[in-house]
Amino acid sequence: MESLRLIDEWPVDNAATAVVSADGTVPGRHGDTARKFRLASVTKPLTAYAALIAVEEGVVELDTPAGPAGSTVRHLLAHTSGLAFDAHKAMAEPGTRRLYSNAGFEQLADALAEHSGIPFAQYQTEALFGPLGMTSTTLEGSPASGAVSTVDDLVAFAAELQSPKLLDPATVAEATNVVFPGLSGVLPGFGHQKPNDWGLGFEIRDHKSPHWTGANSSPRTFGHFGQSGTFLWVDPDAGAACVALTDRAFGPWAAEVWPRFTDAVLADLGA
Repeated sequence: MESLRLIDEWPVDNAATAVVSADGTVPGRHGDTARKFRLASVTKPLTAYAALIAVEEGVVELDTPAGPAGSTVRHLLAHTSGLAFDAHKAMAEPGTRRLYSNAGFEQLADALAEHSGIPFAQYQTEALFGPLGMTSTTLEGSPASGAVSTVDDLVAFAAELQSPKLLDPATVAEATNVVFPGLSGVLPGFGHQKPNDWGLGFEIRDHKSPHWTGANSSPRTFGHFGQSGTFLWVDPDAGAACVALTDRAFGPWAAEVWPRFTDAVLADLGA
């Protein structure tokens, strides 16, 4: 895929990328896809997936109370618990605003550890990383932003998102469609969005503008980007996913080159 070579023009020291088709094949890779990068908030989909596995295993339910008073596992996953961005304090009533919250994912992991009796990082490794063969992926800090991984490992995760083996496909469909629709909020790096649609741990593209995916990305596109200069998106209409990891913090450079890159990838795929 010639489009993947565009990462060579990005103003970063190191970058790697891959595209994963819905059938799990990889039509293109570029860069050192075995290199480890800090994921920053691309950690959140990994944490969310482990939480959904816990739901299916009966460790918790989506409506299990977790986080601030009145909040549930579902609220924490959907950034509607009311918790502040980085502070463990409530700023709104659960379900009333889309407040993007690292603290919410930390409290989610705490709840899972409490109910399972297993430290969250251990549970995630045993339930998610191990079964998918993600041997280079570790949680080295906050479950909101502390994972380290490779493009090769995230290829396995992107394949799982498109053809689930660890979860019922209906669970993944619920997680990647809008939860608590109609809520407004700020998409970090891209300003106030009305609505600011999210699923359960996954941001939903919908019709947001500006956005980090492409102008030609379908509204059903879901995924996440990270402040360490990383992203993962799945476009169900294109039948493909894309992972890109870099070692330069997100900034105006990324907001400029990522959408153009995504549109080139989609064009390459004939989407």
